[in-house]
Amino acid sequence: MIKVGIIGASGYTGGELLRFLVNHPGGLQVALCTSETYAGQRVDSLLPNLRGFLARQFEALDIDSLKERVDVVVLAVPHKVAMAFVPQILAQGLRVVDFSADYRLRDAETYQAWYHTQHTSPSLIRQAVYGLPERYRDCIRTAHLVANPGCYPTSAILAAMPLLDRGLVELDSLIVDAKSGISGAGPKPSENTHYPNRDANVVAYNIGVHRHTPEIEQELSAVAGKSICVTFSPHLVPMTRGILSTVYMRLTQEMSTETVLDVYATFYEKEPFVRVLPPGAYPQTKAVLGSNYCDVGLEVDERTRRVVAMATIDNLGKGAAGAVVQNLNLMFGFKETDGLSVPGMMP
Repeated sequence: MIKVGIIGASGYTGGELLRFLVNHPGGLQVALCTSETYAGQRVDSLLPNLRGFLARQFEALDIDSLKERVDVVVLAVPHKVAMAFVPQILAQGLRVVDFSADYRLRDAETYQAWYHTQHTSPSLIRQAVYGLPERYRDCIRTAHLVANPGCYPTSAILAAMPLLDRGLVELDSLIVDAKSGISGAGPKPSENTHYPNRDANVVAYNIGVHRHTPEIEQELSAVAGKSICVTFSPHLVPMTRGILSTVYMRLTQEMSTETVLDVYATFYEKEPFVRVLPPGAYPQTKAVLGSNYCDVGLEVDERTRRVVAMATIDNLGKGAAGAVVQNLNLMFGFKETDGLSVPGMMP
């Protein structure tokens, strides 16, 4: 039995992680849930969907006692906060999966430029493994620090990776147009996420300056073997959860939709959570709602020699908590699909 401690368990991603873990068949057991805001309260008083599944209280964090209580720590805390905890946790001999962006970027200066803060443990960046199993599965198995990917990057990378891997697109042509539900912003309301402002309303935001941009560029550049600069346009749409990313890429040669789909089907044929859709079928967010699946579909515009590749995920599932469980399964030798083989919820 592997005992899991979740620091910051009362947020949306922490709560979703608990939902996945309470029915894990392979031996991942919730041993600790911390929350500075709700310490002393029952978990199911804040997360009533867990009534009858988890009889535990939120606790205040005692970081020095973690090694006596858990085998692995999941950090569900904001950017800039995680890096204050990670060195202390690793020093206790524990393994860490971090929800935040603090260890996703391989260059401390890039992190500092986009997150506007000094990185306090840059030496650990080199130890961190980017937690996308579809690319780094073997490294994740032995990692002590896994940087869970961002939700937008997960969808954008999975949409573009097969063609970049094969060298079939022009590297200066990538445009990522993404739509997300508002739960990606977390439970604290703001002007952008307040319900009256979002209902029946779609808005673009952070054009050219969104913090997921360097993460997308870093990973797609690694796939291509050359530096890639992308245009990334995120939008908020009036739904709670889900992401649909559309990636536009110009092909280096004439190809049909069916031929490009064959490239994707071959590339992802052994991936348990990437479903390549047949010709004429396009991804929809409800098909992956509440799941760890990513649905990918595409169309080739032969007139412009441009491929329109689409990927949809649940931003709280494959974009966050589901990916954590997938990574934990790999790290501790469980079946990769344990606790995650559930379909999306429609309608």
